[in-house]
Amino acid sequence: MGRESAHAFTEQGIMHFNPTAIAASDISTPSSTSPVRWNRRQSLGVLAAAAMPAWAQIAKPSWADTERVARGQTVYFNAWAGSERINAYLQWAAAQLQRDFGVQLQHVKISDAADVVKRVRAEKQAGRQDTEGTVDLIWINGENFAAMKQDGLLAAPFAASLPNFQWVDTVGKPTTLVDFSVPTDGLESPWGMAQLTFFADSKRLPKPPQSMDELLALARTQPGRITYPRPPNFHGTTFIKQALIAQAPDVKALAQPVTPAALQAQAAPLWRFLDALHPQLWRGGKQFPQNAAAVRQMVADGELLMGLTFNPNEAANEIAAKRLPATVVSWQFAKGTIGNTHFVAVPYNAPSKAGAQVVANFLLSPAAQARKADIDVWGDPTVLDVARLPAAERARFQSTPRAGQLAHSVPALPEPHASWVDALEKEWTRRYGV
Repeated sequence: MGRESAHAFTEQGIMHFNPTAIAASDISTPSSTSPVRWNRRQSLGVLAAAAMPAWAQIAKPSWADTERVARGQTVYFNAWAGSERINAYLQWAAAQLQRDFGVQLQHVKISDAADVVKRVRAEKQAGRQDTEGTVDLIWINGENFAAMKQDGLLAAPFAASLPNFQWVDTVGKPTTLVDFSVPTDGLESPWGMAQLTFFADSKRLPKPPQSMDELLALARTQPGRITYPRPPNFHGTTFIKQALIAQAPDVKALAQPVTPAALQAQAAPLWRFLDALHPQLWRGGKQFPQNAAAVRQMVADGELLMGLTFNPNEAANEIAAKRLPATVVSWQFAKGTIGNTHFVAVPYNAPSKAGAQVVANFLLSPAAQARKADIDVWGDPTVLDVARLPAAERARFQSTPRAGQLAHSVPALPEPHASWVDALEKEWTRRYGV
């Protein structure tokens, strides 16, 4: 297909639309005697382009060119390192990338993506240019993505140019295109799914709570046996966001950027709920565990009745690793729990942008996504539409049910706008921090 074509396809079949490339000779102009006549190929092409988001219509270099430039590059991937399973998965990915693409993946182990955002921002303020950064790829979502997008800290849109993006379930999993109510605009590539999930030993808790109100009622009958991580730990913040959604007078208002008036109006019932809950919690709500791993250990030890996670397969993972008993079950609230997508993004000054895109594309491959979804490996749910994959690739995702897995899924409730995170954490700390 020539350079002047309106639709350029890479050899992997990803379409890039060039709206200025439709020559006048390709279109019959209307007149009193002749209607517009487009051939079927032109008509389908224009319809497809109209349905694509604007960021997906920008012409990109061919993927073969991207892979050629990437070969020999080192990609410094700044990613959370709080899980041995995730670290091992990234070591496996690094070996595959080196073998198949000549790209060296270096896992830069971090504890908080916000620290990386601050570093990239400082580099921009110091005048570091296009390839003078220290970060090639970052594991990110939520308020950190919103901050990088707002401050111009990200490279040009790239997600639609990844050959494996065609398999992403953007319809059934809309958070692959909208991150905490902020459109991704192709600035980050989806990597995995997450949804707030609870787990407990069915011998100790035969009837799990199905809402925040039921959780409060349980806490009152079992004082000191329930808690949540201290915000700003993201599991703790997610817990209070779940309570906010359950208590807010106008849930739709949470999709908009927070204002002082909105915080006061929508969060007032949340603080009343937490005021009632906290005295019933572990250590009377005067202290909170630092993270979800600490909560999980207290569940394993029998100190707490229930734990929480953002990975629906975590309890199954822990049972497989013999860190939780096989009688542990997982569940989500009947009317839904908060769900989102986590992504990878390329900073504006990444030295190895081509290599970073090759890594992002590999992480979207059916092979990498299936391995990531394997409970014995990580158990992180896929972003792909498995039903649309070729049969051989679809077979990678087949597995038998495991102890601790969800019996059934519930609706994923959308995250509040990213700006609510900081506002909620500050107010929580003012009210309950010690």
